[in-house]
Amino acid sequence: MVASGLSRKGRAVVFMSATILVALVLYVYVSVLGEHLTAGLHTNLLKIPVLALSALLAYLGVRALNVALFDFVFRFRRGYEAPTLVRNIFTLIAFTILFVLIFKWQFTDINLGALFTTSAIFGVIIGLALQDTLGNFFSGISLHADRPFQVGDVIVVGQQKHTGVVEGITWRAIKIRTFSNHVVLVANSSAAKEAIEVAPRNNLNARLVFFGTLFTDSPAKTIHVVREAVHDADNISRKITPIVRIRNLGESAIEWEIKYWLEDYAKYNDTDALVRQRVWYALRRNGLAFAYPTRTIQVERKGPAKPTTAEEAIIDRLSAVEVFAPLSLDEIQKVAATTVAHVFAPGETLIRAGDAGASMFVVHNGRVQVQVTENGRARAVAVLDEGDFFGEMGLFTGEPRTANVVALDETEVLEIGHEAMRGLFEKNPSLVESISWTIAERRAGLAAGSQQASQASLDESAGLLASIKRFFSLR
Repeated sequence: MVASGLSRKGRAVVFMSATILVALVLYVYVSVLGEHLTAGLHTNLLKIPVLALSALLAYLGVRALNVALFDFVFRFRRGYEAPTLVRNIFTLIAFTILFVLIFKWQFTDINLGALFTTSAIFGVIIGLALQDTLGNFFSGISLHADRPFQVGDVIVVGQQKHTGVVEGITWRAIKIRTFSNHVVLVANSSAAKEAIEVAPRNNLNARLVFFGTLFTDSPAKTIHVVREAVHDADNISRKITPIVRIRNLGESAIEWEIKYWLEDYAKYNDTDALVRQRVWYALRRNGLAFAYPTRTIQVERKGPAKPTTAEEAIIDRLSAVEVFAPLSLDEIQKVAATTVAHVFAPGETLIRAGDAGASMFVVHNGRVQVQVTENGRARAVAVLDEGDFFGEMGLFTGEPRTANVVALDETEVLEIGHEAMRGLFEKNPSLVESISWTIAERRAGLAAGSQQASQASLDESAGLLASIKRFFSLR
């Protein structure tokens, strides 16, 4: 900052010294040759130095006005640097006007109009020779009029997709510094014909980073883990929460994209690399894996299969369900063998009120909410945790669903179907009465020592017993 300040002061001193020197030389020249400038055969020749010195003094004055006008108005009032091309055009027009006035003041007997008319052919020749230069010049004017970008913005331009930070716009070209620290000059005429992608420097510009995970990994868990890993990374804006979403279900992976917003878009390469690094560590810590093309070969083996850990977990879960309390371990194992596990995302509806049902569900992992509709709006009546069950009336009596059940978290439920229970009832008819009594107790809300509740359970059990026998076609 000190060096910059000194250089500005130094330039100002040199400029003022040059202006005073030119004015002094002009004054001395006019004073010494004052009489000769107004009479004599060589008056026009003597006026040429006056014209040159006056033009030089006018140029210095225009430069001083340029600095005063644009530095004050743009840098101090508007907060950004005035475009170089605009400043140059202002200098050219102002100097041309002053030069014409000085010329007419000194050479009153010369007709400038006739001079330019006789030079028309010469002007055509010059115009053809400067066709590309003029094209770049007027294209530069058009770019400044539209103001699609400013110095400091990141742009992508040209068929070669030149990407970098705009350092300036000259008479001929746009100056771009690439992220390899190379300087690329894109001709204004070429840029005016191309689509230009602009990332403004004072704007929150978004970026996308892609990755893939295994189909066996939980989408809800992946979203939570990745979002937490990247939201506090350097150069990522805290104003907008990063978005993690499924881009596609590919042949060998769930394809993801992370959308986040940068504070400084010029550093997007480093930020993209940091995000990829954060994703790798986050997935590794949480037991998630990147996907890659694989082929799985399953070999069928004859003979009784040994129960897996998942099967044992299902058996343990069903053994703790109140409805299945009358079943033996062998019968529980048979039910578990036909049980189907389903995984639901947060917010998904498991069952809807009014739907036909011939199965019941046990919450294996996660939570669900039971909702009823009142006056067109859903009202929550219960939250079921792991080990709780719902839909048992559909399984045992075939009644339609009476409520909506919605997953609150990523939830895994076990579905027990009608056919599994039919086989058990046919082999052990006494189970029908035991299960009907268990369901009746649950529905009637049996209270200890309450004979009225006990009588209600007996009446409910009798009705359920008849419904179950009728639904399963039992005698």
